[in-house]
Amino acid sequence: MSVEKALYQAPQGLESLVEEPDIEIEIEDPESVGIKMGGVEIDIEPGEDEEFDKNLADEIDERVLTTLASDLLGDYDTDISSRKDWLNTYIKGLKLLGLDYEERTEPWSGACGVYHPILMESAVKFQSETIMETFPAMGPVKTQIIGKETSEKKEAAVRVADDMNYQLTDVMREYRPEHERMLISLCLSGNAFKKIYFDPSLDRQTAVFITAEDIVVPYGAKNLEDAERVTHRMRKTKNELRKLQVAGFYRDIDLGDPVRTMDEVEQQKNKETGLSATMDDRFQLLEMHVDLDLEGYEDEDKDGEPTGIALPYIVTIEKGTMNVLSVRRNWLEDDKRKQKRQHFVHYGYIPGFGFYYFGLIHLIGGHAQAATSLMRQLVDAGTLNNLPGGLKTRGMRIKGDDTPIGPGEFRDVDIPSGTMRDNIMALPYKEPSQVLVILMDKIVEDGRRFAAVADLKISDSSAQSPVGTTLAVLERMLKVMSAVQARIYYTMKQEFKLLAAIIRDNTPDEYSYEPEVGSKKSKKSDYDHLDILPVSDPNASTMSQRVVQYQAVLQLAQSAPQIYDLPVLHRQMIETLGVKNASKIVPMQDDMKPVDPVTENMDIMRGKPVKAFLHQDHEAHLGVHMAAMKDPKIAAIMGQNPGAQALQAAAMAHVMEHVAFQYRKEIEKMLGAALPPMSTPDEDHTLPPEIEIQLSQLAAQAAAKLLQKDMSEAQQQQAAQQAQDPLIQMQQQELQIKAQEVQIKAKKMTADASAKADELALREKDMEGRQELEMLKMAVQAKQNASKIKE
Repeated sequence: MSVEKALYQAPQGLESLVEEPDIEIEIEDPESVGIKMGGVEIDIEPGEDEEFDKNLADEIDERVLTTLASDLLGDYDTDISSRKDWLNTYIKGLKLLGLDYEERTEPWSGACGVYHPILMESAVKFQSETIMETFPAMGPVKTQIIGKETSEKKEAAVRVADDMNYQLTDVMREYRPEHERMLISLCLSGNAFKKIYFDPSLDRQTAVFITAEDIVVPYGAKNLEDAERVTHRMRKTKNELRKLQVAGFYRDIDLGDPVRTMDEVEQQKNKETGLSATMDDRFQLLEMHVDLDLEGYEDEDKDGEPTGIALPYIVTIEKGTMNVLSVRRNWLEDDKRKQKRQHFVHYGYIPGFGFYYFGLIHLIGGHAQAATSLMRQLVDAGTLNNLPGGLKTRGMRIKGDDTPIGPGEFRDVDIPSGTMRDNIMALPYKEPSQVLVILMDKIVEDGRRFAAVADLKISDSSAQSPVGTTLAVLERMLKVMSAVQARIYYTMKQEFKLLAAIIRDNTPDEYSYEPEVGSKKSKKSDYDHLDILPVSDPNASTMSQRVVQYQAVLQLAQSAPQIYDLPVLHRQMIETLGVKNASKIVPMQDDMKPVDPVTENMDIMRGKPVKAFLHQDHEAHLGVHMAAMKDPKIAAIMGQNPGAQALQAAAMAHVMEHVAFQYRKEIEKMLGAALPPMSTPDEDHTLPPEIEIQLSQLAAQAAAKLLQKDMSEAQQQQAAQQAQDPLIQMQQQELQIKAQEVQIKAKKMTADASAKADELALREKDMEGRQELEMLKMAVQAKQNASKIKE
C-alpha cells in the first residue's frame, strides 16, 4: 500500500511540541527590512559603511581646519628653529665641496680659488663602494625563511627573492638612481630618508629619496617611530597639485599662485651645482604625520566614551596659503590598537647626540677648510714666486709695459740715471714653503683616515704574510666603514619590509612572469613566513674583505678537509668574486638528480660528484660499482691516472652511501615498519625524546636480528666459497686418502690380531690335548704299574 507524503513532512513526535509563533518579514524598501516574530520586532535600517581611507578634511568644519593649520604651522616653525645650528653647519659644509670655482679678488684679483677635494673624494668613494655592495647587478634582495624550513617554503623564498629583485630593478626604474642620490647625500649630511608608499598614478609601489633638510622633527625626538611629529616638506607644481585634487586625494580648493620662496640649503645647492635659480615657483606642501584628538573622530572605549587619546593622522597643509588639503587616518583599518603606520626610513652615517646623525661635513669639514686654505697659500706663493712684482724708479719707462714680456724677448728701457739694477727692485717673494706642504699633507692624511677612505698600502706587507694577518689589517682599516655598512643594512631591511608589504597587498595575486621554481602561485601566500633581507653582508663592507675571509677558511679546510663542505665553500667564494653561473662551475650534491649506476661509474671516472638516493635499488647499484672496481682492465687504466687515489676514494665514499641506505632498508624490514624520514637542510625531522628512546630500543632489537642473519649468511657463504676452492678440494682429497689408509691399516691390524688370537687358541688347545694325552699316558702307566705290582 502506497503512502503519500508531503515534500517537507515533519518528523514524527513534533506534533506534541508547542507551536512556535509565525515569522513575518515585511520589506517595504529593498534597503530596509522589518522582521516580526511574536511580540518582537527587528528593524534593519540601511547604513553606509564609512570609507576608512577617505579625506576627512572634506567633512571637518572650515574653522576647525584653520585652527588646526595655524597650530601645526606654529609647531613646524618651532621644529625648524630647534635644528638651526645643525642646518647652518650643513650649509657651510656645502661650500667646501669645491663643485663651484670661486673667483677671488683678494688679496689680489685672480688669486687661487680652488677647494681641496677631500670632502668630495670621501663622498665619491663611499658612494661608489656602497652602491656596489647594496645594489649588485643581480638585485639587492635575498630572503630568509622564518621558522621550520620546508621544501615549499624554500621554493617560495626563491620566488619572492626573484620577484622583489624584478620589482626593484625592472619595474621600479627610479629606485637605483634614487638610491645613489641618497648615498651621496647620506655621507655628506649624515642623514637621508626614504618614503615608501603606493602611488595611485603609477599603480605600483615606490620609494622616494628625501633629503635631510626636507624632514623636520621636533627637538628631543630619538627616532621616527617615537617622534610626536614628523613633517615632510614637498614641492609640487601647479599641474601636479591639480591632478591630485581632481583625483580626490586633496581638497579641490583654489590655492591661487604659489609663493615663490627658496631656503638657504636649496640656494647653496644650486650655487654649488651651477644653477642660478634663487626662487622656486612650486607649491610648498607640508605633510605632517602627527597625533591628534580630532573633534568628532575621538578615540572611544568599550562603552563609547572618549578616552582623550590622540590618534595618528596625516595632515597636508599648503604653507603659502595655510590651507589644509587633506586629513587621513594613519593606522590600519583592522588594527584595534591603532598603531601609527610607518612610511619613512631613516638612513644614518655616524650616530650623534640627538635625532640627526653626523656626516662627513661635520667630521672632516674642518680638515677640508684647513687643507683648502693651505693649498691656496701654496698656489699663491708659487704664482708670486714665478711672476714676482716689485718697485721701479718713477722716471724709468719701458716700451710696451702694458703687456708681459715673453720668453726670449728684450725691450728697450729709458733709464733716467745710473744702472738698470739701481732703478728696479723686486719684492722678496719666497718659494712655496715645504713646511706648509708637509702640514697640508698631514691634515689631508688625518682627514682621510678619520673618514675611513685611506688606501691600504699592500706594498708594505710581505707576500708571505698569513691570510689572518692581512684580514686583521683589513678589519682595522675598514672598521668604521663596516659599522656604517651595518647601519645601512639595518635600514634597508626596514625599507624592504615596507616594500614587500605593499607588493603583497597591492599587486595581482599571480606573478607577471613564470617563476624559476614551481608553478605560478599566489604572491600573498609566498610572502608569508619570509624575511626580506638586503643581499649585502653587514659583517664585511667590501668584496676584498670577504675574499680574504674565504681565503682564511680555505686555509683552515686544508688542515681538516673531512669536516668542511668544500663544494659549498668554493661556490660561495666564486659568487663573492662576482663570477656568473657558479652552480655550473661548482656543482653540488643538492643540485643532483638520481641516475643509473653505469652513469654514476662514468661520473666517478670523470671526477664529477655523485650522490645516492634512498629510493634507489642499492643492491643493484652496489653490484655494478663493485664489478667496475674489480675489473682488471679498468683498474690497470686508472692506476696510470695521477688522481687515482682521489677517484678511488670518491668511488668508495659513494659505495658507502649505498651501503648506508641498504642498511636502513634492512633495519626497516626487521622492524616491519618504515623509519622516520631523515633530516635535510630543507626539513628538520628531529624526534621528541620519548619517541626517539622507544625507536632506539626497537632498532637495537632489529639490529641484533640483522646481525645474526648476516653472520649466518656470511658463514654459509664462506663455506660455499671454501667448497669451490681447488686447493681446499685437494687438501680434502688428501685427507680422504689418509683416512682410507688408516682404515686399511686398522683392518690389517685387526686381521693380524685375530690370526694371532686363533693361533694362540690352537696352541692352547694343542697344549690342552697334549696334557690330556700325557695324563692318559700317566694313567695307563699307573695302571700298568699297579697291575705289575699286583702280579
